Amino acid sequence: MEFSSRARQKHLRLAGDRREQYPHSLQFYLEPPTESISLVEFENFAVDRLKLLKVVENLGVSYVRGTDVYKSKLEGELRKLKFPYRALAEDDYEARRKDHISHFILRLAYCQSEDLRRWFLQQEMDLFRYRFNELTDSLMQKFLEHTNLSFEAIGEDLKNELANELSVSTPGFSLPKVKEQMFYKVGLAVAVDLFRARRVFIKDGFAYVPFKEIDVIVLNNYRTKLSKALALTARSLPSIQSDERLQPLLNHLSHSYVGPDYSVQKNTGKISLDQIDALSVKSFPPCMRQLHRALRESHHLRHGGRMQYGLFLKGIGLTLEQALEFWKKEFIRGKVDADKFDKGYAYSIRHNYGKEGKRTDYTPYSCMKIIMSNPPSQGDYHGCPFRHSDPELLKQKLQSYKIPPSGITQVLELVKGMHYQLACQKYFELTHDVDDIGFSLNHPNQYFTESQKLLTGGRELKKEFNNSGNFQQKNNSQESINSTPTASSAKADTELEGLEAYFTED
Repeated sequence: MEFSSRARQKHLRLAGDRREQYPHSLQFYLEPPTESISLVEFENFAVDRLKLLKVVENLGVSYVRGTDVYKSKLEGELRKLKFPYRALAEDDYEARRKDHISHFILRLAYCQSEDLRRWFLQQEMDLFRYRFNELTDSLMQKFLEHTNLSFEAIGEDLKNELANELSVSTPGFSLPKVKEQMFYKVGLAVAVDLFRARRVFIKDGFAYVPFKEIDVIVLNNYRTKLSKALALTARSLPSIQSDERLQPLLNHLSHSYVGPDYSVQKNTGKISLDQIDALSVKSFPPCMRQLHRALRESHHLRHGGRMQYGLFLKGIGLTLEQALEFWKKEFIRGKVDADKFDKGYAYSIRHNYGKEGKRTDYTPYSCMKIIMSNPPSQGDYHGCPFRHSDPELLKQKLQSYKIPPSGITQVLELVKGMHYQLACQKYFELTHDVDDIGFSLNHPNQYFTESQKLLTGGRELKKEFNNSGNFQQKNNSQESINSTPTASSAKADTELEGLEAYFTED
């Protein structure tokens, strides 16, 4: 067989040590990467895996895991982002390498708090479950052997002897099916979840597990290992935070947004101030609807609210002149006179539009930024209602918005599971009378845009987005993370070395 120059190089590379490095398309991520990678590759890998895990989260709530539509959509995303999506024999080294390195990068970013660790663990578990169940029986057996999880398969004589018990104790297994299926004899402690669910036959301290149920044991093993690894990595946080190579990148990853930044708008100036009250009811997400109502009632918002709401209004098309007029009219109805507004508040509005200070053109806040940073205190109205509101107060608010009881129950269940963006997505569906909005909701301005498309048939307020895929940073520097993160980094192709030190015990 002949290879092109590029293909031949790849084939030779796979024939050496690198094939041994990733013998399977699936792994437990026990060994951290030891190679040096560029800042650009580090950042691109991290963003792609974050996009993938966001899709995993969204699909896990929107569809039943394991169904054809769930698997089809997840496979499509794995293909698009160039991650291993099936056991592609031995020719997917680059995908396996990306999978390995990107996992450890996000492990660094998501070990920093209990909430972040819990989210990362859940999405990685769901991703692993899908990929493990896609393996063929032979590849599954090879993986079990590779991870030292090879279990003792019972012989045909013992299986025939226990056939009746196995059939009765294992849901969905008739006698003929028992004879077709391979069973493993494992310690009861290993199969405790299957035992609790009454899905296996127990005898003399051992569980007899059918091959199709082995994934439960593998997943429990993986969860235990990953939980311990995240806790271990968290102990390295002081070293990570003092590392000038990593700190500018990792600081923003766990609060990052990977979609359009809504900074370039076609509809600038097309919305009149008189429309805002009506739009706030029809097309504002709850976080902005809450801010608008608070502003109208108290004629004032604190700094956090002014930043969150002001940049949102900028994103939907308010010009600088409109913004100055809007805020001034409202504030002078309260305790702020015109002179005090001009001296104290007008500057910050011009600053948000890039007309003061460093002339930075600020972009609207994403859902992740609102959820993860600057939680509201007493007297504040910014933040995410699904994340920061007491459940009973949230329920009352949804009732005031005329959400039906069944819909409120669905929203509160998502909130209870800490799926705050999906709760907002469900709110969108309920208020717009659609069953499936067909997109993942990640930004308040995205909510507004999609709402207007539905309500106007897509005829108006059609915007152009910056689809670069850069993610919005937690702070307000508004510099793209694709630029050089720090002056000390020198060049974007600077290589990061020694990352494995953060994943090992002292």
